[in-house]
Amino acid sequence: MSYRATSAKLAARMICNSRVVASKRAMSLMARSRPTVRSTVVNAAIKPLIASRGIKQINFGGTVETVYERADWPREKLLEYFKNDTLALIGYGSQGYGQGLNLRDNGLNVILGVRKNGASWKAAIEDGWVPGENLFDVTEAVKKGTYVMNLLSDAAQSETWPTIAPLLTKGKTLYFSHGFSPVFKDLTKVEPPKDIDTILVAPKGSGRTVRSLFKEGRGINSSYAVWNDVSGKAHEKAQALAVAIGSGYIYETTFEKEVNSDLYGERGCLMGGIHGMFLAQYDVLRENGHSPSEAFNETVEEATQSLYPLIGKYGMDYMYDACSTTARRGALDWYPIFKKTLKPVFVDLYESVKNGSETKRSLEFNSQPDYRAKLESELDTIRNMEIWRVGKEVRKLRPENQ
Repeated sequence: MSYRATSAKLAARMICNSRVVASKRAMSLMARSRPTVRSTVVNAAIKPLIASRGIKQINFGGTVETVYERADWPREKLLEYFKNDTLALIGYGSQGYGQGLNLRDNGLNVILGVRKNGASWKAAIEDGWVPGENLFDVTEAVKKGTYVMNLLSDAAQSETWPTIAPLLTKGKTLYFSHGFSPVFKDLTKVEPPKDIDTILVAPKGSGRTVRSLFKEGRGINSSYAVWNDVSGKAHEKAQALAVAIGSGYIYETTFEKEVNSDLYGERGCLMGGIHGMFLAQYDVLRENGHSPSEAFNETVEEATQSLYPLIGKYGMDYMYDACSTTARRGALDWYPIFKKTLKPVFVDLYESVKNGSETKRSLEFNSQPDYRAKLESELDTIRNMEIWRVGKEVRKLRPENQ
């Protein structure tokens, strides 16, 4: 795509300091680069321990939603709110790692529950968790916790539920980061007790990203939901925990919508769909005589290093403004064709998620005794694809890797 020269000129014109005065065109682009939302703040009375605060309502393209921000829960307020609680985080996979370390760094009383002497136990010790102090086996951690944060894998949640469920006594709060297990309880057999608060906070990214953004002083976007509100404070608990684990802003959803959107997104634009498009475009270029490096650069490198970061920062509308007239014309002509072709696939995908087919498939595969070996075989197939072997060499050529 021949957008580079135009993009560079636009970026230069957008710099506003003592030496450069932005043009009207650049100012227009900057206006479009920011979220076109209108904010209003309304006062709301909150339960004891939380004084009156502003609740931000934002108009997202005509739909007004309430969002909660990190500023609503400063660290001092979190420490006060959770001063009598023990947060028992179960599992030390991706989310357990990120959320657990962030809670610990925020100064909250968090303990970790994992299988003793297993790989996660050893990894936790390497990260500074101390056996008998803030590292326990799963059963002991659940018993000690006033909050039980179940961050085991979906399959492991199903397998361990008969052990964990009897320990979820009245007064505890059950926490998930994915609606998978309770929503598909007919398959997972995970049914939260009706006499305890049950909440969810779902970061919009991996646990590693939750951790890295926290360390950078930023925050990941997260959704929250309430399954049971026995105490009348379940929404409040979820919002507070969302900030405590490292969220920047939080929006409300339901367990059902969270799991449907999550499974759908992972299989679609976030991973499966984009991988399929990369492979298809790369294959056609190679079949038409383009070299491996050219095919990779025009398919992946330019997308991830040049275009996607700008889309993330400014939006797709900015990209149309920032590219050449030729590139713009081609994109305008072809995006409706892609949408028309792909939408039926996405409709089928969403139905497969909603009716539980994807859940059934996941549980059946991940519960097999040899699933790790089978998974590794599939991942090896991807690692050995020409496109990703080429990518490894291309990344070495980036100036920052020299």
